[in-house]
Amino acid sequence: MSTPATHGDTHLKTIGYILWIFGFTGAHRFYYGKQITGTIWFFTGGLFLIGWIVDLFLIPGMDRQADFRFQSGKLDYTLAWIFLTFLGLFGVHRFYMEKWITGIIYLISGGLFGLGWLYDLWTLNKQVDEINRAVV
Repeated sequence: MSTPATHGDTHLKTIGYILWIFGFTGAHRFYYGKQITGTIWFFTGGLFLIGWIVDLFLIPGMDRQADFRFQSGKLDYTLAWIFLTFLGLFGVHRFYMEKWITGIIYLISGGLFGLGWLYDLWTLNKQVDEINRAVV
């Protein structure tokens, strides 16, 4: 028996604004599931700082979109992102998601030599969403 989808406060505005401080790297855009513009921000310094400044006003809308798009549940998106951001090369976010094998591989290989960490930067929201949507 499956339960109806619930959309809660999956992403926090405060974390979005904290990441915005480093927004010229695209961190807040990755957090809200905007991988393409996050990558553009990363390579252009927040779209030459202009996009970074505009994002100060766009974060509430990005937060609402993320809250609607992603499923709340067993795993907390913010905690997974904190683990990825600060301890991702050691696989802590993978251990949090109970992906033990890849967590150990990341731990031994520095996030699979950094490439796995980049992959997770692009896909973490989707990975957490899939786990939260899984019927237990």
